[in-house]
Amino acid sequence: MDSHETRDAIRASVRALCNRFPAKYWRTLDAEREYPHDFVNALTEAGLLAALIPAEYGGAGLGLREAAVVLGEINHFGGNASACHAQMYVMNVLLRHGSAAQKQRYLPEIAAGRLRLQAFAVTEPNSGSDTTAIETTAVRQGDRYVVNGQKIFISRVLQSDLMLLLARTTPRAEGRKKTDGMSVFLLDLCKTQGLEVRPIRTMLNHATNALFFENVEVPAEGLIGEEGKGFSYILDGMNAERVLVAAEAIGDGRWFIEKAVAYAQERVVFGKPIGANQGVQFPIAKAHTALTAASMLTEQAATLFDSHQSCAAEANMAKYLAAEAAWEAANACMDTYGGYGFAEEYDVERKFREVRLFINAPVSRNMALSYISQHVLGLPRSFT
Repeated sequence: MDSHETRDAIRASVRALCNRFPAKYWRTLDAEREYPHDFVNALTEAGLLAALIPAEYGGAGLGLREAAVVLGEINHFGGNASACHAQMYVMNVLLRHGSAAQKQRYLPEIAAGRLRLQAFAVTEPNSGSDTTAIETTAVRQGDRYVVNGQKIFISRVLQSDLMLLLARTTPRAEGRKKTDGMSVFLLDLCKTQGLEVRPIRTMLNHATNALFFENVEVPAEGLIGEEGKGFSYILDGMNAERVLVAAEAIGDGRWFIEKAVAYAQERVVFGKPIGANQGVQFPIAKAHTALTAASMLTEQAATLFDSHQSCAAEANMAKYLAAEAAWEAANACMDTYGGYGFAEEYDVERKFREVRLFINAPVSRNMALSYISQHVLGLPRSFT
């Protein structure tokens, strides 16, 4: 099959699987703040979460474009791909920078569903978007590293067996560049001692936590790539993350558009469908147009990533456009539904809360615009 046929087949497989998990399933999980274990297990059994893992390790050997179809279609159906999307983008760090031994040890287990890799610990309370300011340290002591510090807003730790961690192995002041001295580690959470996980209740069901490391020992073989080169490694993961999150946002946006169109056609007020009013039509049409443009840029960014070309600009622009377009679609849908949009049974309010996250995370719109300003347009740096 060519790439379009492959993606169409993937889309059909995802929709068939999602049909087993209707809106009521997601509504119940949201109300109870539960993780969708059954859904994630079904995705794993279908081989969809192993899309990026090479065939030699038991995966599908596909690219980021195909992974984007998987996650985007989950949200398009009305589900929430955030429950498992980290396994897609974290995978790129392991695939591109992990040792042969690490890949052989972990990838077959992940592909088979015997291990979950869905946690990525980067953000800290005092660093925010400035990743170079992280304070968590990993000090080499013989055949292991000892980790101390904190992380914040780290999702799915309690639902994962493995976690990627970014920590400083050299103080920031001692590096030639502020991006020097950070290293990436793969932690086996089942064997980790001294890590405290504190769940954070948020406005959406996202399994979010604060992490506290107190003399946590990580075997030296858990180091990914070279010590001190971790910042460049996580950029691969971040670019992949932005593309995949853009695909999720587009999927959400399409869900909102379809819901709004259907309701606008059936809801009759003053003797005619409300969809006959331009005040209802135009916001929906405008959001649809923005989503179409964002989808094209997301496709371009994924294509560049898969061909190992620079895609940071495209990834940031795609994530920015997709988040904005999805939020515009969410508001158009909410306005179309009126008061009914706030009722849980219609799912609009749940998806409305979920899609709002994309404006701020995994990179805020201002940070994306800052990157574009400096690295694409050549404007002066707005921060140091």
